[in-house]
Amino acid sequence: QVQLVESGGGLVQPGKSLNLSCAASGSIYTINGMAWYRQAPGKERALVANITSGSATNYGDSVRGRFTISRDNAKNTVYLQMNSLKPEDTAVYYCNVVFRSSRWSGALSAAWGQGTLVIVSS
Repeated sequence: QVQLVESGGGLVQPGKSLNLSCAASGSIYTINGMAWYRQAPGKERALVANITSGSATNYGDSVRGRFTISRDNAKNTVYLQMNSLKPEDTAVYYCNVVFRSSRWSGALSAAWGQGTLVIVSS
C-alpha cells in the first residue's frame, strides 16, 4: 500500500507564492511519473503539471511560466512552486504518482493524495 501526504496549501493573496509538497511512502520500488492536478469548485479535475522519471516536465496552459514542478527521488517527493498566484488558481490540489511496487514485476500502479486546499484571495 502506498500513502501520499501533501502539505503547503493555504490562503494567499493574489501575486504571492506557495510551495506544495507531496511525499510518497509504502510499498514502492520505483516511481515513474509524478504529477499535480487541481479541482476548482464546480469543475472537473485537471492536470496542472507532471514530471517524468527523467525530470522532463509538462505544464497546463494556464500555469505555464508561473508554476514549477520538481522532484526529489531520494525522498520520493514531488513539489509544486506556485508564483504569481491568481484567484482562478483557487482549487484543491492533488498529487498523483505512478509507481512499481516490485522489482520482479513491471506492472504500474497509481496513487492519489488526499488533496490540499489553495485559496487565492485578497
